[in-house]
Amino acid sequence: MPAVPRAGDGSGDGGGVSFPANVFVLNTGRCGSMTLARACGHLSNWTAAHESRTHLTGAARLAYPDRHIEIDNRLSWFLGRLDAAFGNDAAYVHLTRDPEAVAESFAARARQGILRAYRTDILARSRRRATGRPLIDECRDYVDTVTQNIRHFLKDKSHVMPMRLETLAADFDAFLGWTGAAGDLAAARAEIAVVHNATEPRA
Repeated sequence: MPAVPRAGDGSGDGGGVSFPANVFVLNTGRCGSMTLARACGHLSNWTAAHESRTHLTGAARLAYPDRHIEIDNRLSWFLGRLDAAFGNDAAYVHLTRDPEAVAESFAARARQGILRAYRTDILARSRRRATGRPLIDECRDYVDTVTQNIRHFLKDKSHVMPMRLETLAADFDAFLGWTGAAGDLAAARAEIAVVHNATEPRA
């Protein structure tokens, strides 16, 4: 994939290092991914989307345009294909949150989405073979599995930035500099303070 110059890095005059044309934000889900996507939507020199190609198959699934930031927790199940398509020619963010908080959030949504698929199909026949197992243990297992998949994928990548929900405001400022972002940065920073897609506490 082509690379584009990072703002202010001197690459326009033959010096510095070019920054990749694609940024992928990898995450477990339930860690601020939608908030980050909304914030990136205020940038003018990057497009940004949240789970924009999850309905597609084949080459179309990973056919992201240049100058694009994609935030999609399901990419953790496409890491082999992502490596083949982009490899070290993309930049990657690993967005995380306290693992126990993520597991608790998933536990409140365990009958839907990716967690339901993990519990019923990845942990195959678990209802019959692991009766009585606490729901939270399955949620913790999902979070750990996805986190380790992402960490392994990123081991040999050159352009990697960690971000945490607990320090998202400061990390987002660093992200803006890292990507050479332009646009309505005040609005982007304000978006970071807004909670999107929150989970109601379990009774």
